[in-house]
Amino acid sequence: METSLFSPYTIKNVTLKNRIVMSPMCMYSSHNQDGKLEDWHYTHYVSRAVGQVGLIMVEATAVTPQGRISSQDLGIWSDEHIHGFKKLIQMIKAYGSKTAIQIAHAGRKATVDGEIVAPSAIPFNEKMKTPKELSKNEIQETVKAFQEGAWRAKEAGFDIIELHGAHGYLINEFLSPLSNKREDEYGGSFKNRYRFLQEVIDAVKEVWSGPLFVRVSANDYTDGGLTPDDYIEYAKWMKGQGVDLIDVSSGAVVPAKINTFPGYQVGYAEKLRHGAEIATGAVGLITKAVHAEEILQNERADLIFLARELLRDPYWPRTAAKELNVNIESPKQYDRGW
Repeated sequence: METSLFSPYTIKNVTLKNRIVMSPMCMYSSHNQDGKLEDWHYTHYVSRAVGQVGLIMVEATAVTPQGRISSQDLGIWSDEHIHGFKKLIQMIKAYGSKTAIQIAHAGRKATVDGEIVAPSAIPFNEKMKTPKELSKNEIQETVKAFQEGAWRAKEAGFDIIELHGAHGYLINEFLSPLSNKREDEYGGSFKNRYRFLQEVIDAVKEVWSGPLFVRVSANDYTDGGLTPDDYIEYAKWMKGQGVDLIDVSSGAVVPAKINTFPGYQVGYAEKLRHGAEIATGAVGLITKAVHAEEILQNERADLIFLARELLRDPYWPRTAAKELNVNIESPKQYDRGW
């Protein structure tokens, strides 16, 4: 039978063989604290390509050392990081998957040694460090760091770049009035809070012409915070700047109670998709093929991002194909068992 989940999807010059995306998930496995890939990363990512995932997205990869969520995170702040990613991309592409990288800065949620930075000097919670408020010069340096990270991603050979604008990390901190209390042109009004992301997108587009995604937290789940309606406006602005797809997550800019259930964020992806007329990715407790198929068939999102389910089952596309009565090609080496 024909399915949406196993139909190809083209964004600009990149065609994915199916709509299944490996969502970026931190592995905390760069044990030398130099941001470089280790054997674990090659095994981890390539096994999902063997499993026939259409797009493999590398975890949040920091554009500066201080922008790492943890000291074991991957980095793309140095040209020395390019070689490892080139090798990883070559290995993933051998199995027909496309490649993406999520470039990121953790802002006030960084847990590295030393000073951490944010739009405003407000800690995430009482257990975390108080960040230093970024000066305008430091904001420009950070924008440049995102641009240089994007250039390195291009040099490595990635098909797609995603900017991490979700989960309470730096871009998200600028967007939300809960974490951005600035009174200059980077804070205050709705438009001013968007300025940092606007400048990052423009800077990245100067060096990158391939597909560009942005992950957002479409709901702050807190009074006075941002709502999905706010993100429709932001999504329209991103589309105007040439962003191709919004990867729609939610929460984590401030501590908040979130009611989770299968597909709990899909409604946000649907709202942004129709409200801003932009392609979206749905993520969050999607584990069954019929659920993924429903999301696509009902035009609630364009891609399905899987996270923990792919940790449990690297061959989830095969599992899904069986559930939907579809035959998908196996790696030749696995023909006898597929």
